[in-house]
Amino acid sequence: MPHDGVGEDQTCIALVGMPGGGKSTVGRQLAKRLDWHFADTDAVLEKRLGCSIRSFFESQGEDHFRDIEASVIDELTSSHQTVLGTGGGAVLREANRRLLHSRCHVVYLRSSPEELFRRLRHDVSRPLLQVPDPLARLRELFDKRDPLYREVAHFIVDTGRPSVASLVNMVLMQLELAGVIDPGLVPSPVEPPRVSR
Repeated sequence: MPHDGVGEDQTCIALVGMPGGGKSTVGRQLAKRLDWHFADTDAVLEKRLGCSIRSFFESQGEDHFRDIEASVIDELTSSHQTVLGTGGGAVLREANRRLLHSRCHVVYLRSSPEELFRRLRHDVSRPLLQVPDPLARLRELFDKRDPLYREVAHFIVDTGRPSVASLVNMVLMQLELAGVIDPGLVPSPVEPPRVSR
């Protein structure tokens, strides 16, 4: 059964959430389990821009970056049997939210600002966090973006502190229960015991 207006033949799963919320890590493992393609919008953007997102932000500004990001999202959400990891700010544009919600089964990996701070405090590659008080910045971003992630999502999974494998299982369970994926198509992460004869 299709979920909330997403077409029956739609086989794009998009992960949304805050920077450092695990979208790329969980997305790669999810794609592996489903035997689907994985695409990371930020990686595609960096390849296209020919530089890091951080240096593009600094030289060209956020608006120009968001324009290019929107065209990449339009392109990638048309793919089938694809798990898509999106940039943390992809939901800021209404057009992106519309595309993601109508073309993909969207999973919001929800992480608290404190949890994100623990993971990201030594990461200098994220332009929005290069500020004197990154935790305050994360709280501010979370307050602004959490309602947008909720608006675009068909499913919400709280990341808490479980392992990547547990998170992937939680996402798969949500998708199976909603009839998005056939449980028979999901390979078990555990090999069945061998029977000796």
